[in-house]
Amino acid sequence: MGKATGFKEHARENLSYAPVADRITHFNEFSKLPEDMPTQGARCMDCGIPFCHNGCPINNIIPDWNDAVYHGNWREALDVLHSTNNFPEFTGRICPAPCEEACTMNLIGDAVSIKNIELSIVEKGWQEGWINPQIPAHKTGKRVAIVGSGPAGMAAAQQLARVGHDVVVFEKNNRIGGLMRYGIPNFKFEKSVIDRRMSQMRAEGVEFRVNSTVGDNVDAKDLLNRFDAVILSGGSEKPRDLPVPGRDLNGVHFAMEFLTKNTQRVLGDNIPEEEFVSAAGKHVVVIGGGDTGSDCIGTSNRHGAESVTQIEILPKPEAVPNKLITWPNWPMKLRTSTSQEEGCDRDWEVSTKRFIGDDEGNVQAVECVRVEWTKDDNGQWKLNEIEGSEFELPAQLVTLAMGFVHPVHEGMLEQLGVDKDGRGNVAANDSDYATSVDKVFTAGDMRRGQSLVVWAIREGRQCARAVDEFLMGSTTLPR
Repeated sequence: MGKATGFKEHARENLSYAPVADRITHFNEFSKLPEDMPTQGARCMDCGIPFCHNGCPINNIIPDWNDAVYHGNWREALDVLHSTNNFPEFTGRICPAPCEEACTMNLIGDAVSIKNIELSIVEKGWQEGWINPQIPAHKTGKRVAIVGSGPAGMAAAQQLARVGHDVVVFEKNNRIGGLMRYGIPNFKFEKSVIDRRMSQMRAEGVEFRVNSTVGDNVDAKDLLNRFDAVILSGGSEKPRDLPVPGRDLNGVHFAMEFLTKNTQRVLGDNIPEEEFVSAAGKHVVVIGGGDTGSDCIGTSNRHGAESVTQIEILPKPEAVPNKLITWPNWPMKLRTSTSQEEGCDRDWEVSTKRFIGDDEGNVQAVECVRVEWTKDDNGQWKLNEIEGSEFELPAQLVTLAMGFVHPVHEGMLEQLGVDKDGRGNVAANDSDYATSVDKVFTAGDMRRGQSLVVWAIREGRQCARAVDEFLMGSTTLPR
């Protein structure tokens, strides 16, 4: 695949970015793909066993479309890409690319730029007009309700519509897209990317209903009477809290409160000042070292924050892990996002003791303590505070970006009475995706817990296959 000696002849080229001083003045995407993508495709070596297949949760057939790009066969590359991934323009922007960590080239040098090639293929497809609705030749007469319009729900909806089922997607917000729409800032993911795919799906027969909260203004059990199958793909939306003194102070917010209101305003919604969370002129502390924390950093810098500090309770990872030990698995290594590059202080092995406020109930500082991780006699990691290491960080805005624990149980899940697993997710296996309630299926973060967009797409596709087989007795949808 690619050129047998390409990895020796060509260096990896990464995305280029607009200067920091320019890009923090707006919320638009600021990255640019390399111009010579065929050369990047040529770097895909004939490795014999392409570990990238299993590194990718949706098992993209990566060497095949790399080879097609190298030879200039872009339409073929698009067909291969779409055979496993409904939305490569999503993953090409926001997937962390576990496929690249599993790339054989990554053992000896820089991995093939798989994610960039993927994005270049699908964007060329849109540019050339190759991406069109796939309208089914026959309708089955079966109706499927999908609750939640994130990547899992959208993937399931498209797959089921293409085999002739009538699909209705219910979304509680005023726009389609779930966490991708409001939880990921526009500078990482322009929302027109979702809108153009929605247009294709509408033409394929998918009906989208916004402002429809199942379990509130839409009765959950009524869906069972009106539809032949129901898929729950509402995501994992219960945020992990930090119950320390001062948690109720003004200015301490869950990350999604901060990010959602900002994106709603960027998209043109009228968000009153008393509801909007602004970082302008404030010292900001972001608690949590993951992608959501990075999004809080980038958003704060665009607001004009006085300073941004990100703290993480875990140890600082190695910048360059031993690939002979970690490959082809996802390694724990130090990663620096574009938002972190734009300006923030990062600190590791820091725990939050309390939030300190003024006389009017507004947060003014975060009291922290340094911690260390040691193993006990049973080999289990244990967290210990370092005596006398307490310190304070100034903060007029704190965002809690520590992940999510499980789906929201109140409302829909309580009405339906579905069983839950030990972590509070909707219980279902990854073969038939069926819940404990007849006709009700589940996919995505609601089933597996907080995860990646690429995993959600996989789950949506697999769940669609299970639902089609349930409705029709057999299925032609791919695994």
